[in-house]
Amino acid sequence: QVIDGRGWRSGALVEKRELAQWFLKITAYSEELLSALDGLERWPEKVRLMQKNWIGRSEGMRFSFALEDASGNPLNERLVVYTTRHDTIFGASFCAVSADHDLVKRLSENDKGLSDFRREVAALGTSEENIERAEKKGYPLGIYARHPFRTNERLPVYTANFVLMGYGEGAIFGCPAHDQRDLDFARKYGLPVLPVVAPKGTDAASFTIGDEAFLEKEGDSTVLINSEFLDGMGVPEAKAEIASRMEKMGIGERKVNFRLRDWGVSRQRYWGCPIPVIHCETCGIVPVPKDQLPVKLPEDVTFDKPGNPLEHHPTWKHVECPSCRGPARRETDTFDTFIDSSWYYARFCSPHAAEPVNMDAARYWMPVDQYIGGIEHAILHLLYSRFYARAMTATGHLDIKEPFDSLFTQGMVIHETFRSKAGEWVLPADAVQQDGGWVHAKTGEQLHVGGIEKMSKSKKNVVDPDDIIARYGADTARWFMLSDTPPERDIEWTEAGAEGAWRFTQRIWRLVGEAAQSTGEGQEAATLGLRRAAHKALDAVTSDLGALRFNRAIARVYELANTLGAALDGKASASAIREAAEFLVLMSAPMMPHLAEEAWKMLGHTVAVVDTPWPKADPALIADDSITIAVQVNGKRRDEVTIPKDMPAKDVEALVLALDSVARALGGRPVKKVIVVPGRIANIVG
Repeated sequence: QVIDGRGWRSGALVEKRELAQWFLKITAYSEELLSALDGLERWPEKVRLMQKNWIGRSEGMRFSFALEDASGNPLNERLVVYTTRHDTIFGASFCAVSADHDLVKRLSENDKGLSDFRREVAALGTSEENIERAEKKGYPLGIYARHPFRTNERLPVYTANFVLMGYGEGAIFGCPAHDQRDLDFARKYGLPVLPVVAPKGTDAASFTIGDEAFLEKEGDSTVLINSEFLDGMGVPEAKAEIASRMEKMGIGERKVNFRLRDWGVSRQRYWGCPIPVIHCETCGIVPVPKDQLPVKLPEDVTFDKPGNPLEHHPTWKHVECPSCRGPARRETDTFDTFIDSSWYYARFCSPHAAEPVNMDAARYWMPVDQYIGGIEHAILHLLYSRFYARAMTATGHLDIKEPFDSLFTQGMVIHETFRSKAGEWVLPADAVQQDGGWVHAKTGEQLHVGGIEKMSKSKKNVVDPDDIIARYGADTARWFMLSDTPPERDIEWTEAGAEGAWRFTQRIWRLVGEAAQSTGEGQEAATLGLRRAAHKALDAVTSDLGALRFNRAIARVYELANTLGAALDGKASASAIREAAEFLVLMSAPMMPHLAEEAWKMLGHTVAVVDTPWPKADPALIADDSITIAVQVNGKRRDEVTIPKDMPAKDVEALVLALDSVARALGGRPVKKVIVVPGRIANIVG
């Protein structure tokens, strides 16, 4: 990331340069990558939405302005813009182009101020977030765009630091009344602000814009104002009218645009896959022959000069052209590492095959049934993998376009941050609570407590896993991290939470120890009750684990532990207690494998838990004997009753007619009939 022109981690000055680089044409699949997201039903909606926004499909208008100099003399070129809000053309008060636009590059050759402005914009970097946060600045180019409909009106043309060359045409028209960014810019440079869209029924003469642009919300009823032939139209109608007129004038066309850019895969560094092409002055770009693959990196590289070490290597890049046998040079850029991570799933199907992918193996294993990874992969790795699967299908290496059937994005472990007065980050281990605040354990200095953030080495809000394991054991750490929070959400690491998890591990150990010593026949009702509870817990945990609902599975383990603890008073049989204890151990094993193995041995087993088949719940024991039905009087709910599951309808009638709530609702009226819907409802008509 680039912040204020410097690398966020190193603080080094960052310079934006134009380089000849390699790209993969992911944009050829923009529409397909977008539309296919609707079929990924087992992906989180938030990830699908992130990819939709990243691909960024929009329907708009590509049109051009005639240009002229300050004296009104026509220029021999037009300014092409792309917009999704061509309906607001009558509110335009300026045009703005990217600092990387060809027009700006050409004009900057003879304008030092413009050249300096370009360098200032380059220092912002390419992060859209940084560009959006930066103060909106512009530089007048000294030329003007003629309004396509108000031909006596012309718009000043600026280069602006918020216009991106990578989107649309790298040029916009600014409508300050209806875009906050344009409004900020217009206020800064004293440009007109004319509202052209307003709520229906608004008086156009009195409708003005203050510090905030007027932005329609979904469902708003708005019309065009101050827009000549568009006045009174709704936005969709106005868009269609402007598009039609521009097309007839020969200055524009309707266009679908995508925010997605082609994937730049060149990296000017040593580590990475060499790009397998050779540059020959006679033959041009020549692929490395298949029998010379893979291209291997030199091992005698040095890092004593700035720039790409491969470019400086004395011999590695100098080769013979495979085509004409003349002198040539290797490509010294290496691939982005996302190249490797975008098709590993296909290679893993046949890791030892001579060819990149064995089709039969890929057909057998693909798609990946379950992908688990962080949300940070949503718009890079996961999108690139989807593109790569399509590209490999096009080249005959695969015949499946979606590599991951189900996606689960896990949360992160987070922790408070601590800072000294000097601004230095402090480890949680060095922070102690004192007098309602936090101080440094070694110096006693008062510490500033920051927000709760994901653990990171740079902010030192990390807890050393070795310390956790030494103090509590690995099982406690696993149990706590999975216990209180759904795994797709972040979890705050707290000592109190870890202590609670540690106490439960001790309780499991005690319960299993007592269960192993249990004897006696017990009472039939208590025995049946314990067995039902154990089998219901097993059935629920099996379902929860399959759906990655670990916190719910753990909650059921807690419940069974409580039930087992209560049953150890001798009322349940020893066999039922042992069965419940075995289920408890097996259900805990995925989260606490070490404790489970030791507890399993305590129960007398010689085969390890990891080699023991997962038990199956008895359907007869998980079926409920009783059900709860609603009681209605003349269609209105008045009560509910719990009854045996197989209770005859006539007995249900007698039971509900005896209820005080039914008598009050009838108010002395005679009962005409009773309708019993088995397992659901009893309705008294009176």
